[in-house]
Amino acid sequence: MTPEAVVQIVRQTLMTTFWLAAPLLAIGFIAGIAISLVQIATSMQDNAFSTIPRLLAFLLGILLLLPWMLQKSMAYTIGLLGDLGRYAR
Repeated sequence: MTPEAVVQIVRQTLMTTFWLAAPLLAIGFIAGIAISLVQIATSMQDNAFSTIPRLLAFLLGILLLLPWMLQKSMAYTIGLLGDLGRYAR
């Protein structure tokens, strides 16, 4: 296995990880901004008020995105294991 092949595998792994995490990070970012705006408008600085809606947003995002995330990770794994003979040389 050449160093270029290893770099390509690591690059592909990092890009797959990025694309799997990006939607959840965006959901957390948007939920955090919205909750902060509501807290500023109401002058309510309770920790439970900021944590629980954010956790619910993440849970909803995971439930909605789980089929897509599984499909992407399975496609990556099948592609990597499908080329295992090429990497063994």
